[in-house]
Amino acid sequence: MSDIFVALPPMTAYDQVIFGKNSDRPPSEVQEVVYQLAVDHPPGSSIKCTFEEVEQVSHTYATALSKPAWAWGAEMGANECGVCIGNTAVWTKLCHPGDHVEKLLGIDLVRLGLERSASSQEAVHIIGGLLEKYGQGGLCTEDHSFGQWTHDSAFLIADNKEVWVMETAGQFWAAMKVSEGIHNISSTLSIGSTIDAMSADLKEGAQAAGYWKPEDGEFNFAKVFGAEYTGLSLSEIQLPENRLKSGHNLLTAMSKEGKIKVWDIFEILRDENSSINFSGDIMTVASQVSALSPPNSKVPHCHWFTATPNPMVSVFKPFVFCPESTMGSLTTSPTHGDRTQTGFQATGDRRHTLYRAHEKARKLMESDNKAGERLKTTMKELEKHCVQDVQEFLQNLQDSKMHEIHDLFEDVTDSELKFYR
Repeated sequence: MSDIFVALPPMTAYDQVIFGKNSDRPPSEVQEVVYQLAVDHPPGSSIKCTFEEVEQVSHTYATALSKPAWAWGAEMGANECGVCIGNTAVWTKLCHPGDHVEKLLGIDLVRLGLERSASSQEAVHIIGGLLEKYGQGGLCTEDHSFGQWTHDSAFLIADNKEVWVMETAGQFWAAMKVSEGIHNISSTLSIGSTIDAMSADLKEGAQAAGYWKPEDGEFNFAKVFGAEYTGLSLSEIQLPENRLKSGHNLLTAMSKEGKIKVWDIFEILRDENSSINFSGDIMTVASQVSALSPPNSKVPHCHWFTATPNPMVSVFKPFVFCPESTMGSLTTSPTHGDRTQTGFQATGDRRHTLYRAHEKARKLMESDNKAGERLKTTMKELEKHCVQDVQEFLQNLQDSKMHEIHDLFEDVTDSELKFYR
């Protein structure tokens, strides 16, 4: 259950497209942030995702991924072409309790889309094609206390020209293009009758399954496939439809105060009153905000990741794709052989270096302790200065200085670690 936001020009500073997402997962889950190089693959090769093996393509793009450490796929991320994708769980009429046949997970589709797409529109059709061919399904967490937790997926996919919302029900899907303004999605279907792309025979398939017939009126994806949420016990404010409304109100309020900036999306993702920053049976375990520069701009896109739980007490750290990019190993989880198989048998300790240090500091910062308040204030100041310095540097970046940012994420992460020691 996650909330995803986007703001487009002319409502944004620097005419950027700004993408933001919280990853709401089981509190026990560790999310790692990793960099994957672009790779050429031999003909006829395949790739093992979390459960399903799929045909590999000839070339995969470099990606920066925020992902559950036990799985192959990613909750959110960006690629070298400036495509950002995030997914959230949705419950539909095709979700059945105990139906956990291992297919592609929504997080697998996020990573596959990033590895294979040069634009947001291309990502829609790549994800749609994979969904139609392989289907979606399988246990979505390694935390045994969540039992047989399965769901369908919705995606928000952005580049610096346009944004797509894509929602699924089983192997059915529909997508809607967003070209301006602000938009957000939560863990509930939101696409109605405005559909700009869809799965093959969507209406015919819905009619054959008994979900819709022409005499019912205009085809509305959310009405045809939507189902009442029946998962975890949630308070009124935590219900998906209420978070969707709250998220829209927060975006609208920010837009009225002036041009939306990266920092504004940080603050929305930190909002606890709306449960956008989620806590309870599930919690916000990682966050991402990406600022995509306009077409023909020489300013690189910049992607900000926390790699730690609770954005209120986490630091967003910048990453820029460039020659010799790296994220280092401070946010990479230790491996335990086959991660997926380990996840459902004897879970290993997946805490990466930053997670371990932040875990101790988080307890202090979440308390009413004065020392915790001082640390939280210090970390916020560090982040604020970092945002200002990075934006100024990137706005005036020359090719001769590209080498200065290849390890930017690792440097800022290392600085964060020093404050926790």
